[in-house]
Amino acid sequence: MRVLGVEGTAWCASAAVFDAETDAVFIESDAYEPDSGGIHPREAAEHMGDAIPQVIETALEHARDEYDDRTGDEPPVDAVAFSRGPGLGPCLRIVATAARALAGSLDVPLVGVNHMVAHLEIGRHRAGFDSPVCLNASGANAHLLGFHDGRYRVLGETMDTGVGNALDKFTRHVGWSHPGGPKIESHAKDGEFVELPYVVKGMDFSFSGIMSAAKAAYDDGVPVEDVCFSLQEHVFAMLTEVSERALSLTGTDELVLGGGVGQNARLREMLAAMCEQRGAEFHAPEPRFLRDNAGMIAVLGAKMAAAGDTIAIADSAIDANFRPDQVPVTWREGESVARVPAPGDADLRGAEATVEIRGAEVVKRRLPKAYRHPELDATLRRDRTVAEARLLASARKAGVPTPLVHDVDVSEATLTMQYVGDCDLAAALTPDRARTVGGHLARLHEAGIVHGDPTTRNVRVESEAERLSLIDFGLGFSSDHVEDYAMDLHVFEQSVQGTARDADPLVDAVEAGYREVGDEEVLARLRGVEGRGRYQ
Repeated sequence: MRVLGVEGTAWCASAAVFDAETDAVFIESDAYEPDSGGIHPREAAEHMGDAIPQVIETALEHARDEYDDRTGDEPPVDAVAFSRGPGLGPCLRIVATAARALAGSLDVPLVGVNHMVAHLEIGRHRAGFDSPVCLNASGANAHLLGFHDGRYRVLGETMDTGVGNALDKFTRHVGWSHPGGPKIESHAKDGEFVELPYVVKGMDFSFSGIMSAAKAAYDDGVPVEDVCFSLQEHVFAMLTEVSERALSLTGTDELVLGGGVGQNARLREMLAAMCEQRGAEFHAPEPRFLRDNAGMIAVLGAKMAAAGDTIAIADSAIDANFRPDQVPVTWREGESVARVPAPGDADLRGAEATVEIRGAEVVKRRLPKAYRHPELDATLRRDRTVAEARLLASARKAGVPTPLVHDVDVSEATLTMQYVGDCDLAAALTPDRARTVGGHLARLHEAGIVHGDPTTRNVRVESEAERLSLIDFGLGFSSDHVEDYAMDLHVFEQSVQGTARDADPLVDAVEAGYREVGDEEVLARLRGVEGRGRYQ
């Protein structure tokens, strides 16, 4: 099968030809470069209108010249694929119109591709991985995806802005032109570490605070090289940490990187170091497949077309807010990113710590992370150890079962605690147990405690007594904000949806348990948190 792909979600007009038999990909791109500031939607659309016909013609000429197996009136390609979204509406409409016209004139099927799923699939395709976690790090996007139960599930995502756009906000403040990421990378080579905010909420994260702090540091006279260096060390460490949390939650040992920010050498270095330390495999495609490109559209388009997943022209409307978890995955069967352990299995390798069982006790050690800057790493390990010890005791006073802490060694970031439970909740999840967790979270919140990372791997089940204990409060904190409580619920429900079969009744049970004990306002705010995701 041979497919022509067309990409134009924002700044890059691109066309490509993919030949499935040889795995060869030809890409022709024409990127929009604004004179100043960031991407201007009107100018981007004008560029797209001028450039798309030219890049398509170049790709068609390549198909005609490179392949001589077609005779007579046979079209040079078997299908036309295009990016339906997410992206800038005016740009997407231009690309869709061109793709429809081309498919019609060639009399071949039309395939509508989700741009973000294409970022994931090109990495999986080039790596040869089975079912990896994918970190997508691009201009308008930042999220973790994994295939489960027929769709790509969002395991974690930014709660405000995409990573590339966040970095661009700082470079625009400094007065540098778009794109800002490469300029930050260049200046960071001469920088030194300064402390900035670090915000991780389970597998979700936020960039607004760190960007405000970076601008303020620059305005206060901190050398721009130091701010750039520290932006990279904090932002990319956040992305690497949540990637490791996704590996830990799902149990998979494969990670792929997608998106234009993935061209940054420091980000790739961090992810590779994390995977090496963890014993996982990591793959970053070559740069031409990381930045926005039609090659990934053509490759995924070929998989979809082979599965019969084509669309009629009348049904090919673009969707500027096309979430990856809205896409029915027709080209994959019988696979899942989730490797949930069976009851009784002992997987003691978490995302940030190891656990050693000593009879009725466990010793939890937060080991140094090779990917993080030493100062940042030391601060996080120390602060999280102290927070966990304090919040475990506070939660127990609030009526929530937690292990007793026997000893704390802050210098070694080590806790000695009571051993609780027979297995993780991930291995024994039922609606009744989900309901119990909902009640536990409500009691925490009534006491002004935020768990910070409530997932199905951070709840222990004692089957005989039917007792559920919450563990791993390292990301927890005290708060009286409804928003923080809603985020706790959101994190737990994401972990259920990303790993459990028939997740909807389980999520309903969590909220029913929360409603019995907690504040209805938190559940109302949860709906707002869900709607705030960048990929809505």
